[in-house]
Amino acid sequence: MPARSVIFRLLAAAPLCALGACATTASSEAEVSALRSELRTLRASQERLVERVARLEAHDAVSRAGASSEGSSARPIPVKVEASAQESLGATPELAVVKLKPRHEPAPKLPTAVAVMEPDDEQMEMFISPAPDEGSAASASAASAATMVASNEDAGEQQDPDVLDAEFDKAVNMLRTGNVEGGVEKLRRFADENPRHPRADNALYFSGLGQIGLNEFKGAAKTFERLIDKYPAGDAMLDGMLRLAECRMRLNQSADAKVLYTRVVTQFPGTAAATQAEQRLAALPQ
Repeated sequence: MPARSVIFRLLAAAPLCALGACATTASSEAEVSALRSELRTLRASQERLVERVARLEAHDAVSRAGASSEGSSARPIPVKVEASAQESLGATPELAVVKLKPRHEPAPKLPTAVAVMEPDDEQMEMFISPAPDEGSAASASAASAATMVASNEDAGEQQDPDVLDAEFDKAVNMLRTGNVEGGVEKLRRFADENPRHPRADNALYFSGLGQIGLNEFKGAAKTFERLIDKYPAGDAMLDGMLRLAECRMRLNQSADAKVLYTRVVTQFPGTAAATQAEQRLAALPQ
């Protein structure tokens, strides 16, 4: 019986021992995890301290390099400092400045050579005239000599274009200042002596206007007829046709005036002269 009671006591104490062992194991694991977390915290702080020491050393090196460069012309030694990812992305890179000089080279040459084709025998015969006899040669030489003399005389008689322009302006000013007869005569002489001048048609036109001012409608009509016949491509031709029709109306020749107005409208549509001609046609008695 005593042995059995001892056994029962041991069996009752066994669970208590197990519970005590479990409690001891749990407390030790909690202490170990707390120590590990503390160790990680210490390592992180140590790394931050190392980085800070490195930055301080780099800053100190830069400061010493700058102080040493003040007394000498040596360039400071660049120190590479590791930057964070955001700073490296936001930083502006340094760009190199490159100056370009223009080239002093001549322009490329363009091909200007043109191939020359010789005419064939048939074409040469068209340009080669037969040799004249003695009589015809003498007459030809005389004619050529006369032509050369005439051309030399014409060249000598040609006047300076500036002088001719001055004469034309002077004649027109005579009309404007009241010397109508002198202006008409001077303009008519200008047209007679310089038929190829660019202002010859204008000289005839203004002389015709002066004759209208003098009530010389027949003479003005002849002047405008001469302008239209001799200078059909001149810039004063259309106005000359209108003025000629006006002279016809003053001479009681309304049929001829109507023909002139109709000609301006049909041959030169869309011009200012055609518009005036249409208006005057509408005003004519039917």
